[in-house]
Amino acid sequence: KKVGMARLVLKFGGTSVADLARIRTVAEIVTQVWQEGHELAVVLSAMAGETNRLVTLARDAAPLYDVREYDTIVSTGEQVTVGLLAIILQSQGVPARSWLGWQLPLRTNLAHGNASIVEIDRESIEARFASERQVAVVAGFQGLASDGRITTLGRGGSDTSAVALAAALRAERCDIYTDVDGIYTTDPRIVPRARKLDAISHEEMLELASLGAKVLQTRSVSLAMRYGVPLRVVSTFDPQGPGTRVVPEEEIVEEAPVSGVAFARNEAKITLNAVPDRPGVAAAIFERLSKAAINIDMIVQTVSKADATTEMAFTCARSDLARALAEVESLRASVAFGQIDSDDHLAKVSIVGIGMRSNSGVASRMFGVLADKGINIQVITTSEIKVSVLIAEEYLELAVRALHSAFDLDEPVEL
Repeated sequence: KKVGMARLVLKFGGTSVADLARIRTVAEIVTQVWQEGHELAVVLSAMAGETNRLVTLARDAAPLYDVREYDTIVSTGEQVTVGLLAIILQSQGVPARSWLGWQLPLRTNLAHGNASIVEIDRESIEARFASERQVAVVAGFQGLASDGRITTLGRGGSDTSAVALAAALRAERCDIYTDVDGIYTTDPRIVPRARKLDAISHEEMLELASLGAKVLQTRSVSLAMRYGVPLRVVSTFDPQGPGTRVVPEEEIVEEAPVSGVAFARNEAKITLNAVPDRPGVAAAIFERLSKAAINIDMIVQTVSKADATTEMAFTCARSDLARALAEVESLRASVAFGQIDSDDHLAKVSIVGIGMRSNSGVASRMFGVLADKGINIQVITTSEIKVSVLIAEEYLELAVRALHSAFDLDEPVEL
């Protein structure tokens, strides 16, 4: 490779390829980067809304569908966008071809509908890079299982495809083009003075993504962290902007105690009263919920010394509440607990920052800020770099704004 030439993976999401006009905009960005002398693989999502349309068709066809046929249907969205982009690039004199997941191949396990990538064969793409600097336009979200069938990678799977491809090709960077110009300290729609970050560590991004920030999908960030792939989030509509870099922790120079505030609405809490305080009870309850594929988030248990019982509270998504209650109720015969209470008007607010490791008092400050606003905390969970609290949903925006200001995340006002 010539000096100054880099190997890059560019990924464009559904809003960036929503129609032909936008695909032409993508082609302009790709052409410009290609003309700078770089080797390029471009990963595309389906047009905005298309995957949802295909999922609905599959579900309407039969409620209990064969997941292998479901993957055959929903993987067609990306097939359209990669073909269109390749045609437009060729018409502009850029050598390009489309690659579907099975053509590389991008090999996955057998978990249809939510497959994991096992390995990516990079030889075909690298041969084309070497011979004619051909742009590889790769369908995101899809792969090939060992049974020879098409698989899909689950929600946000195109981000995962892009990062995995960047790792396999040993790319110098993976650029995720989206409809926002970077990663913000929180959602600017709730806090207009939210600040765009120049850089954030993989670990912080992973926490923010898993706690409700929608910009990057969790699996893609953990892959980037594991393989040391530098990511950059940049806007399709402002491609010259600096975006936000997601980098290894050692590249972050100044460690503020808190780098972002994340939140998730639609939380529900179930409280079991008078649960027998004996080994195996919690295991029985959470095993049952796990088998029903209900994701449990926060768990709190308080033991009463007086009558050898405990109160156990845990949270799940609001959409899972009815099923979770039914599963727990079905255990009543084997685990004799008392009343079950539930609340589905809750939200989770979290502060995240690698600086928390070296700054004490961050959690107590967070609790103080919420107390000053009269906001009651129902459940608390912490890790080394985050503190999450469960509060009534009506106080969500107030809490996010107050915490954002308290930890100096607001964009300074220019006088």
